[in-house]
Amino acid sequence: MNIEYIHASKHGNGAKVAEEFSKQMVATGVTVDVHHIREVSPKELPPADLYLFSSPGRMGRPIGSMRRALKKLSLPAGTKYAILNTEMKPQPDEKSGHTPGEEELGRGQRIIPAMNQALEGKGLVKVAADKVFVTGLKGPLEEGWQKKIEDFVARIPREDSSKVRE
Repeated sequence: MNIEYIHASKHGNGAKVAEEFSKQMVATGVTVDVHHIREVSPKELPPADLYLFSSPGRMGRPIGSMRRALKKLSLPAGTKYAILNTEMKPQPDEKSGHTPGEEELGRGQRIIPAMNQALEGKGLVKVAADKVFVTGLKGPLEEGWQKKIEDFVARIPREDSSKVRE
């Protein structure tokens, strides 16, 4: 199986996540090629069994370079994809101390839904999506983030690598 991992890392958190994902997948016999969004053309991505996209969020949306790349993306309908983003960890309200739950976050954090909409609109098929929290504006990643990657890796379906898209 071959995975093309395309990330948009501004402060290095997404690159760390990509490196850890790659290391864990290689340990299971899967080939992973990691590229920063600036290194690839969305119209000419290399053939793969799965494409993994990763973007940090800005104002609750994927950053501009990822949005533009997904808009220009040229992959056949039915191509499988996954999303593994880095997002700001929810902070407790200063007055009440209440930390927003998943439902409350969903109203403001639209990174994964926006990426899903762009990819599914092109006929691609999602196999997994998750996020790793960043604890400060520039990092570091949340405690236990490697375990979160391990759990995500376990959800990626392994396929016969002879079915590579050409």
